[in-house]
Amino acid sequence: MTQREDETEQREEHLLHPPRRSWAEPWKIKVVEPIKVTTREYRAKAIRDAGYNTFLLRSEDVYIDLLTDSGTSAMSDWQWAGMMQGDEAYAGSRNFYHLEDAVREYFGYKHLVPTHQGRGAEHILSQIMIEPGQHVPNNMYFTTTRFHQEYAGGIFHDVIIDEAHDPAAEHPFKGDVDLSKLETLIKEVGADNIAYVSVAATVNMAGGQPISMASIKAVRELTGEHGIHLFLDATRVVENAYFIQQREEGYADVPVEEIVRKFCSYTDGCTMSGKKDALVNIGGWLAVNDEEIFDKARNMVVVFEGLHTYGGMAGRDMEAMARGIVESVQDDYIRARVGQVEYLGDLLHQWGVPTVVPIGGHAVFLDAKQFYPHMPHDHLPAQTLAAELYIDSGVRSMERGIVSAGRDPETGDHRYPALELVRLTIPRRVYTQAHMGATAG
Repeated sequence: MTQREDETEQREEHLLHPPRRSWAEPWKIKVVEPIKVTTREYRAKAIRDAGYNTFLLRSEDVYIDLLTDSGTSAMSDWQWAGMMQGDEAYAGSRNFYHLEDAVREYFGYKHLVPTHQGRGAEHILSQIMIEPGQHVPNNMYFTTTRFHQEYAGGIFHDVIIDEAHDPAAEHPFKGDVDLSKLETLIKEVGADNIAYVSVAATVNMAGGQPISMASIKAVRELTGEHGIHLFLDATRVVENAYFIQQREEGYADVPVEEIVRKFCSYTDGCTMSGKKDALVNIGGWLAVNDEEIFDKARNMVVVFEGLHTYGGMAGRDMEAMARGIVESVQDDYIRARVGQVEYLGDLLHQWGVPTVVPIGGHAVFLDAKQFYPHMPHDHLPAQTLAAELYIDSGVRSMERGIVSAGRDPETGDHRYPALELVRLTIPRRVYTQAHMGATAG
């Protein structure tokens, strides 16, 4: 038997006898959407016509779409019912106040400024908080976050722990901030020259890796000593809270809802893309505690997004998001959500597919450097792998490497991140266990 035949036999065996799960999805299917199955020749032409860029593929030509979890989730019947109760008043929509109440109850922030999605909140926060030449430490970059910070004149710094840049490192909280890096930066440039510290939970570009409660608390203590604001990218904070519950001592019996609120309590505010954890297809917000920052934000949102009580969203979208927040922090839901991601990751591990470990909360990240060890970095190994995956299987994925890192604005040269990854991102409540088996196979 050849090695390829042996690997095929192993895969077939795992599909027949997949890893056992002790749970089932806490929902049942009410509406279905047909998907198209295509041939390899069809897909080869489609990706060629798209310039080998998976973003430019037509969605109807994709079998299983794992490009992103942003706005691709399935809403519940309760959310759809709320859509019918949309108050589309230009000012003072009752749905805004429902959303404001939900953010206050589950995240703990005093003031809410709605935006069309998370990047709108990032833009407003950056414009308000950053003066040209100030420094902005982050626990690794995210594409739009870094852009808005640099667009406002800020200087980005990565202060994440070193393990985050090693896909094989088995650290349970690879999103943690390296306090020595942060403290060194504060001493070098001065606290007055730090616009704010930006912390993401989870860290997308590190493979969906969480930050511990101990780390966010320590960052709060350090920034508090120096009078520096601390802002959270809360896009996947519920998934982050689940990892704290599962991995951090002292939280095993604490509901995810309580962990989310405690985690947020160490920060001065957050930006949020509701298109992820909040289980909606559009929308986001900026939430803050400081009255002065809030006043600036609600004035600025009128110019860039819309009036401060809708911020680019329809009333029905705000209602769906308010209800999605309530559903997102339920332990049964988040256990199944992350469990589906881990199930796919476990299948790939059994077959020796190189991935970032531990498996993150929203996606399985393939280590493209291990697929193409001799390919030069500027030949785009992750982009190549994403295109090949689509041709082979019809599964659409996303590059997270040199292309996503962008170019240096001064030199125009590539940035070369340590990680060269392909992201298999799982939409929430959309695909079944069988789809995960098909993806792995």
